[in-house]
Parts: sequence; C-alpha cells; structure tokens
Amino acid sequence: MTRIMLLKPQSTHPCGYLTNQESVSLYVDPKIVPDEFLLSQLNLNGFRRSGRSLYRPDCPNCNACTSVRIPVDRFSPKRRFRKVLQRLKHWQLSVETPAMNLYPDYAAYIDARHADGSMYPPSKEQFNDFLVNGFNNHFFLVARENGHFRACLVFDVFMDGLSSVYCFYDPALTRESPGTFMILQLTRLTAALKLPHHYLGYWVPGCTKMEYKTDFQPLEQFVSGNWCSYSVV
Repeated sequence: MTRIMLLKPQSTHPCGYLTNQESVSLYVDPKIVPDEFLLSQLNLNGFRRSGRSLYRPDCPNCNACTSVRIPVDRFSPKRRFRKVLQRLKHWQLSVETPAMNLYPDYAAYIDARHADGSMYPPSKEQFNDFLVNGFNNHFFLVARENGHFRACLVFDVFMDGLSSVYCFYDPALTRESPGTFMILQLTRLTAALKLPHHYLGYWVPGCTKMEYKTDFQPLEQFVSGNWCSYSVV
C-alpha cells in the first residue's frame, strides 16, 4: 500500500467561501502518483482534486467545509428538476477525453460569471492545469445543441462513484439552469454504471454559491471520519 505524505503550507490565505475567514489545506505529496484505489480512498476521506493537486481543507479556526454525495439509488428528481430535464432534453450529451478545445467556452464563462473571483482573468495555462491535467480517471461530460457548445461538467471516476469537479456553460443560458441539468445527467450516468454515489464536492453552510447542493436530496455528508445522512427541512 502506498504511504501517503501530507504537506501543509505554513501560511493561510483568505477563504474563498466565507468572508473574514482564513483558509489552509492539507496536500498529498505531489511526488506520489496515485492509482485508482488510492484516489478512491482519498475521495472517501474528504479529499478533492484540482488538476494534479489532491487536497483537503485543514483550517485553523473553522471546519465548515464538508464533502457531500448523492446516494443515487435513493435519489428521485423533484418536480423542478424534472422540468429542467424536460426543457433541455434536446441537448446531445457525450463523454469526452479532456482536451484544450473547450478553452474558449471556459474563458467566456469565467469572463461573464466570475470576473470578480480568483480565476479571473482566464488563461489557457489555467484551464490546462485545472481541468485538462489529472490522473487519467477524469472526463468531460459535454452537452451540445446542433453541434454548438452548451455546457461541460468535468468529473472523476472512482471505484464507488463519479465525482463532479467543475461545471462551466454558455453564460447566455443561465436562466435555463444548465448546471442543474448537468448534475442530474451525471447522476443518471452514475446509476447507469451501477455505481452508488455521485460526489458533489464540498458544501459550506453560509456560502450562497454552495446552497444549490442541498437541493439534491437525499444527501450524505462526511463528518468526523464517517459518512452520514444529511437532510434539509
């Protein structure tokens, strides 16, 4: 079994989720080349991936970030979700090898939706390091309409499920709920592959941009080393 070395930066930086909070993460030693088993075990223990960096929040005064997942065998789309699926059912879906050809669509999304964030301005190097690079267990789920790009959900494949990494889409279609559509479609793909879980990444109470994750009920979260049911009334 591979021995894991965890590295922790000495300095903190402003949290990207909560105001007036400092953030720091544990990183898996980049010299380690993880196999499928190790990647799956790290994911089960709350680690996430950005490019070839594997990390888990380890903030000094906060533990708000918790990994969440959808147990697909118990998931049933609510009425609003069914409307989204019906409205966009004409989009064509394909699973593709990560490549640079979608960079212009990514750049247009960042320019329109995240011009005030840390990912602005977008660059080809950023796109490659963040979404194209990985450990050969990641893919692009791409939606097109008559050949035209509509949305892309980058996801990882683990032994027990699929994991959403990042979603970008045509910003002109925001009102159509393309992000929700892609999550629902990846949940369907997870079920079709007979895998039990669709991992949604971190959920952060009090962070507005993370609130959408609690709509996908039932939901499970990783707390104190265990996965347990989480529900929102």
